[in-house]
Amino acid sequence: MVCLNLIVYKDPFKKLITMNHKALSIRPFIGAKDFEVSRSFYRDLGFEEGILDPKFSVFKTGDLAFYLQDYYDKNWIENTMIFLEVEDVDDYYNQLLALNLTEKYGVKLTPTRHLDWGSECFLHDPSGVLWHFGKFNK
Repeated sequence: MVCLNLIVYKDPFKKLITMNHKALSIRPFIGAKDFEVSRSFYRDLGFEEGILDPKFSVFKTGDLAFYLQDYYDKNWIENTMIFLEVEDVDDYYNQLLALNLTEKYGVKLTPTRHLDWGSECFLHDPSGVLWHFGKFNK
């Protein structure tokens, strides 16, 4: 469970209101240029698919999930990024390589970068959504 404190200013007197959240999950919605290709791509990545509607699925790994919808807007999709923290970025990158995703789907996979804050590799999905697979330094 993640606890978030959100500070909200109430107009017109700028009175400070603090909201305490006990967040249970966060699930982004992403679109697909070709829904069937994207479904296959995410299953190949190891996500479990739950079909909610013929044009809408939820993909899960452990307690984490995101929604995939049969909707495509180029400006939206090409500006969507998701960060998934993993235990070992180099190992995860090697697993991604072994899946031959670039050959199968024509996607772009970028090798691991080690930075001051941590490490990450990148993968564009078949529609253009940019995934960051990373680990933060403790």
